[in-house]
Amino acid sequence: MITSSSAVFFDGVTSARHLVTIELAAAGVQIRSLAGEVLAEWANADIVAFAAPDGVLRLGRAGRPMPARLEIRDPALAAAVTAHTGAIPQFGAISPRTRVKVVGWSLAAVASAVLVAVFGVPAIAARVTPLVPVRLEQRLGVSVDAQVRSFLVRGRADQFECGNTLDARLGRAAFQKLVHKLETAAALPLPLHADVVRRPEANAIALPGGRVYVFQGLIAKADNADELAGVIAHEIGHIAHRDGVRTVIQAGSLSFLFGMLIGDFSGGGAAVIAMRTVVQSSYSRETEAAADAYGANLVARLGRDPRALGTILMRIAGTPGPMAKILLDHPEARERAAAIEAIAAALGPSPRAAALADGTGGGGPPGLLDAAEWAALKRICGGAAPMRSPGK
Repeated sequence: MITSSSAVFFDGVTSARHLVTIELAAAGVQIRSLAGEVLAEWANADIVAFAAPDGVLRLGRAGRPMPARLEIRDPALAAAVTAHTGAIPQFGAISPRTRVKVVGWSLAAVASAVLVAVFGVPAIAARVTPLVPVRLEQRLGVSVDAQVRSFLVRGRADQFECGNTLDARLGRAAFQKLVHKLETAAALPLPLHADVVRRPEANAIALPGGRVYVFQGLIAKADNADELAGVIAHEIGHIAHRDGVRTVIQAGSLSFLFGMLIGDFSGGGAAVIAMRTVVQSSYSRETEAAADAYGANLVARLGRDPRALGTILMRIAGTPGPMAKILLDHPEARERAAAIEAIAAALGPSPRAAALADGTGGGGPPGLLDAAEWAALKRICGGAAPMRSPGK
């Protein structure tokens, strides 16, 4: 018999700790109280080891409803018990075969999640987007607009939008005239709200709910009203196709859908996801190409040359080449300009002749803006602007 006061026995019925002695019998282990009373007898074949802190051998019996435990802290006693009972199986241990299965199923689960994210979520977003009511999109747009403004504003918030001063009122009127012509031709299911903002980038963005921001840098880069109209028409294409809503659903997934159901479009919810998606992310090539096609056809519907959109894209991108991109996150400008050229060729010759200084279009449809209006629009954010033709 081997005795030690370092062994502690829990009978599984009460929480009492029993100091015990251990007797190693031929077929198993006998656990006795310090008074010599037999508390338990365990067969060697039933004994298993449980997880325990360092320096503790914690034993029990496998498959028994009564969770009795034996804890041995004496290293010599633990070694003797282990040697007597043979290899003690670890309770809950996973066989190599089972471990391989677990790893395999885990990898399969990860692969399934990736496939759902890559293929399932876009498909769901495409199906759900047309079901989002216009009023709900407009509510989302109000919240997104607040987030976008806080992200884009530099300096004083009341100076973010151009055209609010007395000197710029003519420029704002010209801009609104241009936008109104495009909006009328587009016949959107929701009103269009467009503004020129003080940002140096040659860019424009469309938000859910019909909001368009044209950056000051784009006004500076445009040579005529047709080019500017082409870019705005492209953004109207995103609104008509509801690209902003679809991309937000895809990016926000369940977060956006839950917010849509409860009407939570504020703060850290869907509005923040939407802002980051619209401002910091790029659309796919297919989405941009569809917006280009929409914009080119819209400009042609007004009797103007759709090639103007491709022209300004090339100018913004700089010297064309394999890596030339508009603002670094759009499809290649040369590829887009070529697609727009193909659309223009399919539509046939422009109904107008070369633009005249008065913007009449040489007997064809009138120009989008006359020379004075275009000059005023170029100064909408302040400063002088050269008198360039309002349309080619």
